[in-house]
Amino acid sequence: MPEKSLSEIQRTVRELYDKGNAALQKKNYDYAIAIYNQVLQSEPGFYPCREALRACQFARAGSGGGFFKKVFGTASNSPLMAKAQIQLRSNPQDALATCEQILNSDPNNGPANRMLAEAAMTLGFPKTAVLSLEICFKNSPRDTDIAMRLGEALAEAGQINRAEKIYGDLQMGNPADPDIQQALKNLAAKRTLKEGGYDSLASGKGSYRDILKNKGEAVTLEQENRTVKSEDVAQQLIDDYRTRLEKEPENRRLLRSIADLHAQKKEFDKALELYNEITLKEGGADPSLEKAISETRIRQVEHSLAQLDPALPDFNEQRAALEKQRDEYRIGEAKKRVEKYPNDLQFRFELGKMLFELGRIGEAIPELQKAQVNPNRRIPSLYYLGQCFSRRNMHDLAAKTLLTAVNEKVGFDEEKKELIYALGSVYEKMGKVEDAINQFKQIYEVDIEYKDVASKVDAYYAGSNG
Repeated sequence: MPEKSLSEIQRTVRELYDKGNAALQKKNYDYAIAIYNQVLQSEPGFYPCREALRACQFARAGSGGGFFKKVFGTASNSPLMAKAQIQLRSNPQDALATCEQILNSDPNNGPANRMLAEAAMTLGFPKTAVLSLEICFKNSPRDTDIAMRLGEALAEAGQINRAEKIYGDLQMGNPADPDIQQALKNLAAKRTLKEGGYDSLASGKGSYRDILKNKGEAVTLEQENRTVKSEDVAQQLIDDYRTRLEKEPENRRLLRSIADLHAQKKEFDKALELYNEITLKEGGADPSLEKAISETRIRQVEHSLAQLDPALPDFNEQRAALEKQRDEYRIGEAKKRVEKYPNDLQFRFELGKMLFELGRIGEAIPELQKAQVNPNRRIPSLYYLGQCFSRRNMHDLAAKTLLTAVNEKVGFDEEKKELIYALGSVYEKMGKVEDAINQFKQIYEVDIEYKDVASKVDAYYAGSNG
């Protein structure tokens, strides 16, 4: 459902909103907040009211409080947050209202603002999300996760320039972060659509095939936006880019696209040749290009693995040799990136995760301990660190680490379920049956089909009843 302006609101609701504005002008903040919340209960997408409510909350907070502070004080925020987390999954509109209850007494509350923004994005209210994420960003300007969420919401709200600035600043501090690079690519595509008039598609008023003057360009746009391109389409794009490259010989973005397409077609030698050509032309370090080269070499080995004939007498030996070659190369490249960019904690995380997956636990632990400082990778770093401790039978350290991750993780998504399940599994190994079941029950309540939580919880109750 789209957000609404004043003219799109029913007369009775608009009159109530006007009463709230009058109360705000008289500095009767408690009454204004009560009215605004009532209006939003009827029209959750009424953005001007949401904006007025937020201004009123801050005004009241600055005046020293009032009725709402007594009723919805800080002590009540924790159960309200837990309630909002549950609502977020089943009814994000209710989650909005619950988060507003918290913000009524504490408009700077970071977790509440983040959760409100998540609910707003789920409902298709990007401007509402921006309103809360701007507060979070102002209070935590170095938090990469908040900045990424703000950029996404800004882009959805049509504020391309502001989103570009956010992502650009992030890239300066994290030049090799693939999420930031992808976000910038998505934003560039969105800008192209907006500037070309293609955004009218969102309202259903037109087709980009009608908007584009060149029908061939429409076909190319379709093909470029496909996540997985067929071999014929990939070749057609390569030919198109080659033609353009003749007119724009210094356009390295085109050359990079051609290289990526060759890699997709499993023409790895051609791709690597072009990547190296770009490296020479760049004349300097490009972390994203280095990563592309590394991934292409790994894919080349994996392709060789897939091509192995199981009927060969030395099949197992060849497979083991290729797997070892792939793994050693991956580790070697990851270590090179860490040595070259020691302050890039994304690379630390990637190396730590890789070492964990290969069973090199002793080497993984220090990398993950350093990586957890990165706000954007803190939760997954804690997850793998906890798993490392568990592998070493240091179950008390594993439980402590995973519990920290669970407590810091906002929302109840797949990552949160994985964290809770891992913590429950560690408690099982420690013989703490009640603690383990309490973790599994949290998942059971919202997703009975997750892994084997149903059998664990059902067996526990069957045993208790027996």
